[in-house]
Amino acid sequence: MTYSAQILTLYPEMFPGPLGASLAGRALAEGIWSCTPIQIRDFATDKHRSVDDTPAGGGAGMVMRADVLAAAIDHARAAQPDAPVLAMTPRGAPLTQARIRDLASGPGFTILCGRFEGIDERLFEARGIEQVSIGDYVLSGGEVAAMVLLDACIRLLPGVMGAPSSGDEESFESGLLEYSHYTRPIEWEGRTIPEVLRSGDHARIAAWRKLMAETDTRLRRPDLWERHEGARVQSPSGAHRKKDR
Repeated sequence: MTYSAQILTLYPEMFPGPLGASLAGRALAEGIWSCTPIQIRDFATDKHRSVDDTPAGGGAGMVMRADVLAAAIDHARAAQPDAPVLAMTPRGAPLTQARIRDLASGPGFTILCGRFEGIDERLFEARGIEQVSIGDYVLSGGEVAAMVLLDACIRLLPGVMGAPSSGDEESFESGLLEYSHYTRPIEWEGRTIPEVLRSGDHARIAAWRKLMAETDTRLRRPDLWERHEGARVQSPSGAHRKKDR
């Protein structure tokens, strides 16, 4: 079954954009996934096709209207009733690899791309929309963030990556950053591939990669390391045991 992505946007011409190239582009051409941009302005009710208005209580900018967006979402849900609806917003929950895997295992999703100062909060209350953030920064709109979400999901669909196991040892899959990679030539600008990777000893190589992943995560992402350590010392019952010293 084709993995279906509907994108509610003011700029449907942005899609598939970069997703029409490389792995995602081949998968799109092969029918593994589909991309359906939906113009939000088509659901406006006035002659100017207005989708926004001034913020209640005053302030700069404009706010996207709940009534217009609700009509667009209702249209998308009628076409794909089993798919979750997500809104790309810096106020959303941080996107994780675990959530990406959940989304990639489903039928697809509908993405709402916000613009201007934001979206009328009543929309989220009335339509049960999942708010998602790709990082602690602000973009001009949700379209680029939607592409990030789409790409992360599409690459996990069956038949997209060359080998099904290609994503198993990547960063975040085990709660750690991925270990360092090397390839030929063996020596480059005075730098040599670590001896262990040239040893042919698979057990040593696996142990070295595990150590590198743990070391890099501890140094570069102490937040990830703290969560990983917390999960590692938790027993199946949920009780914590003392860490090995």
